[in-house]
Amino acid sequence: MTDTADRPTSLRLPAAERRRQLLDVARHAFAERGYHDTSMNDVAEAAGVTKPVLYQHFASKKALYQELVDDLGAGLEGAIVAAVAEADGPRQQVEAGFRAYFRWAINEGAAFRVLFADRNRTDRELAAAVAKVESMVADRVASLILVEGLSDDERHVLAYGVVGLAESTSRHWLRLGLGPGADADEFADMVAQLAWSGLRGVNRSS
Repeated sequence: MTDTADRPTSLRLPAAERRRQLLDVARHAFAERGYHDTSMNDVAEAAGVTKPVLYQHFASKKALYQELVDDLGAGLEGAIVAAVAEADGPRQQVEAGFRAYFRWAINEGAAFRVLFADRNRTDRELAAAVAKVESMVADRVASLILVEGLSDDERHVLAYGVVGLAESTSRHWLRLGLGPGADADEFADMVAQLAWSGLRGVNRSS
């Protein structure tokens, strides 16, 4: 089945569907070329629309990118929340959340590259948009760290460590040209266990 985001279309779509299509096309364009090397004309041509149509939906390239980052962050958060909701107990929740992050990154490789590619973080405003996504994920993880004696700030620092582990392993998996499948699932399980083992070893003595 061909992804509609990958082919031009001249159909007149309802505004909401057109906006969704433009975001999908922009995701692939930014993932492939990076923010600075992607023009609004590139996105319009790939979507099969004129630049005026694109500008009807997004006032600028930066506005398009920032909305895309928010959209992708919401997708990542939704995957983590859904996985954690089905898990029983702290260990299962931490491991389920980590697996959800890793599998989302692998299955949504273009989305992951838009969010976490270094070349897309050279602009302060763009970096702030990505940092907001990282903060959101860290907040979710922090709520699962139930270690007595830790302050909220300390839990958030540990949460950023877990998020960094998830981001780094996902980044290197994709960099090696590896994709989804049984090996990815098995690896996600291993690193999820590593994350839990590290958290379980945290002990704040009274």
